[in-house]
Amino acid sequence: MPERLHAGVDIGGTKTAIVLAKDPPAIITRIAFATMPENGPEFAISLILANLRKALLSQNLDVSDLKAIGVSCGGPLDPELGLIEEPPNLPGWKNIQITSILEQEFGVPSYLENDANAGALAEHRFGSGQGASNLIYLTMGTGIGAGLILNGNLYRGTTYMAGEIGHVRLSDSGPVGYNKAGSVEGWASGSGIAKLARNAVENAGQTGERTILADVAEDGHLEIGLSAREVWHAAQGGDSLALEVVTTAGKMLGRAAAILVDLFNPEVIAIGGLALRMGDTLLGPARAIVDEEAHPLSAKACRIVPAALGEQVGDVAAICVAIEGDAHGHK
Repeated sequence: MPERLHAGVDIGGTKTAIVLAKDPPAIITRIAFATMPENGPEFAISLILANLRKALLSQNLDVSDLKAIGVSCGGPLDPELGLIEEPPNLPGWKNIQITSILEQEFGVPSYLENDANAGALAEHRFGSGQGASNLIYLTMGTGIGAGLILNGNLYRGTTYMAGEIGHVRLSDSGPVGYNKAGSVEGWASGSGIAKLARNAVENAGQTGERTILADVAEDGHLEIGLSAREVWHAAQGGDSLALEVVTTAGKMLGRAAAILVDLFNPEVIAIGGLALRMGDTLLGPARAIVDEEAHPLSAKACRIVPAALGEQVGDVAAICVAIEGDAHGHK
């Protein structure tokens, strides 16, 4: 019998991935599919169960080869109860006992963790934070959240809500994120960048300035909202307006990072999502602001880097939830 392995389930608002790993961070198989939250949680859960069985069969394995299952999902959630409470990116997913469902189906321990916390575990164990005592992992997608590794351990907070940096207000006014104008999420998330771009295009239209971004908007995208991906593609094409938007987002990301540096004095801030694609165009301005605003000794001690696990971080994060839960014997 082969060595028993860990399974991971990475649940996102757009897609869900099922992964198996025997020697992480190497993934031996991966199956991804559309989550389609509009179809309700029962639909996606049925696909999770079916595709986990399919993943095992693809490797000539069965349930007896599983050691534990880890689930990474956006919050709010209760990891002790294994309960997905009601994430904003998963409408209709209210009080879903995901770990109980998996345990009943597969008969192995199952564990649940916030995706930012799971990403922090992955980067600390296998990525940019190897050997570090204090690491912060930032998710940077539609929203922004932080996972905190402090003194080598994951810190969740009293109600498992630690690290909600996206909710912090940076300015009295500005793009709305996390239902708050001027928040970190409003300024620097994917949805925030899209809002910044829309405002920039509208202002450019008043001056008559022509840009790639304005041309994209004229094709009908302004009405439905520009995406951060479109903004980045325009910036890569040398569009001055798009570059200005990315730079602004980078500076505001730097303000948020400076707060985290002053509060937690980390060795590493690893950033996933958009930072992987935008690189130094985004992170260069962020680092400059941290150098200006954070305590010099703390700023000097901290590296601000894209997640070393790259696009694989979500997969490894789900596996790490299983490993961590299995090692400590708790939800």
